[in-house]
Amino acid sequence: MQLARRLAFLFAILATLVAPVAANPMLLVDIDNLQVLYEQEAGQPWHPASLTKLMTAFVTFEAIANGRVSLDTKVVLSRKAVSQAPSTTGLPADSALSLQDALYILIVKSANDVAWAIAETVSGSEEKFVAEMNGAARRLGMTATHFENPNGLHDPKQVTTARDLAVLSLYIRQLYPQYLPIFQTERVTLGKASMETNNNLLSHFAGTTGMKTGYICASGLNIVATAERGGRRLMAVVLGGSSARERGEMTAQLFLRGFSGAVKAEGRRVLDLANAVDAAPVDMRPKLCGKEAKAYVKAREAEFPMGLDGQPSYLTDVVEGRTYAATNLGRLRDVPLPRIRPAHAPVASAVAVAATEPMPVSASVAPVATLTAKGAPVPRPRLVR
Repeated sequence: MQLARRLAFLFAILATLVAPVAANPMLLVDIDNLQVLYEQEAGQPWHPASLTKLMTAFVTFEAIANGRVSLDTKVVLSRKAVSQAPSTTGLPADSALSLQDALYILIVKSANDVAWAIAETVSGSEEKFVAEMNGAARRLGMTATHFENPNGLHDPKQVTTARDLAVLSLYIRQLYPQYLPIFQTERVTLGKASMETNNNLLSHFAGTTGMKTGYICASGLNIVATAERGGRRLMAVVLGGSSARERGEMTAQLFLRGFSGAVKAEGRRVLDLANAVDAAPVDMRPKLCGKEAKAYVKAREAEFPMGLDGQPSYLTDVVEGRTYAATNLGRLRDVPLPRIRPAHAPVASAVAVAATEPMPVSASVAPVATLTAKGAPVPRPRLVR
């Protein structure tokens, strides 16, 4: 009887590896050669939610590389910053953090107040920072992406695609590997508070190396995740999940299909994928937060039951998470924001992208990018050894 149950459990998992379910955007990429292993609606416009903070981080990394700010720069939470909707730190107005600590809280806690404060600190105002975000998106070839704020709170005009998010994440990995430990962190402590990531793969899927999750009603539950097993490094993007369980299980399924060879490259690179630039973004609000929600979630559970009570799960590993200790620098009143600086200059060389302060560097990183004819760096495959 016990053997029969184990076989049934195994067959249930194998059955789900045959093909992904649901019609939400999905993308699986081999990080080392940029080959697409699986793609489903990767060019469909979608609301990014807190995956927006990947670009907030990227623009901040550029500002550090260009010497506009440093990891020691004080980030002061303005009244506008603390007025942002949750998730937030709960710190009062005028509270200060170092930029390094703010970046950890931005990614791990996904704190909307900190995202706004970083924007004001780096660019002098949130509006100017958002302009830099959109400028970076254009330079990186994110043709279907537009930002209206630095934290991902809903705006109908804030839109991206799975393809664009993968491109952005590849740039972060290749241009700024010294910051990858931030995306690998599971928990940040701030005084007595403990702020944990919503990326359950970090603690339950061995080999996970980052990166970011996001959720608003209009987008569903989104994730960009990276994992490494057996010397292979993969990146998965899943948008529009109906629950954290579904999002995590679907992402783990994609990884397992890639690592097992169930899906293989067919000659397309992520940069070759087309965006549906004229399509409207999908609005998941009626299905997840409206009258349809109960029936919709129930249907999704029936279609993809992995991880539900009594069902098999891909997220069964026990992984010791990385913890980072941040420091509240106290309340700093009447501290002026940085003066307006010269126009933002994009990073153009490997030398320019080095951080001004050392941070732990991942032992397994891809080389820096090369330049295209238009001056925008393109992720370059790692040399085959």
